[in-house]
Amino acid sequence: MKTILKLAAIYNILWGTWVVLFPNHFFDLVGMERLNLPMIWQGMGMIVGVYGIGYWLASYNPMKHWPIVVVGFLGKIFGPIGFVGNYIQGIVPFEFFYTLIFNDLIWWIPFGYIIYKVHTDYKWKLS
Repeated sequence: MKTILKLAAIYNILWGTWVVLFPNHFFDLVGMERLNLPMIWQGMGMIVGVYGIGYWLASYNPMKHWPIVVVGFLGKIFGPIGFVGNYIQGIVPFEFFYTLIFNDLIWWIPFGYIIYKVHTDYKWKLS
């Protein structure tokens, strides 16, 4: 669990830094139109990077800091749901799906495992 959270932390911090410093790069890579207001995308990068700091701190004691994992897991669930809704409505092109693979989908099983272990081993103790 500690390794999973440290890997998630490093990934999130790197991805967030990339998006903040080079907000148009992803859009250029996948052939999407650049945003009119890149600061919105940079804000997303900042949020993802901050999650990374939370994951790093949670890695010291995942069982104690399980709420950080739950919040991160919820973001990894709701992000793809939001994408599907926006894709169906024609608001966002399919190419945006590429962000979901590494930001969300690959983390479902490891984060789900951590939450499962907390639930089965500690019955959601808050202390």
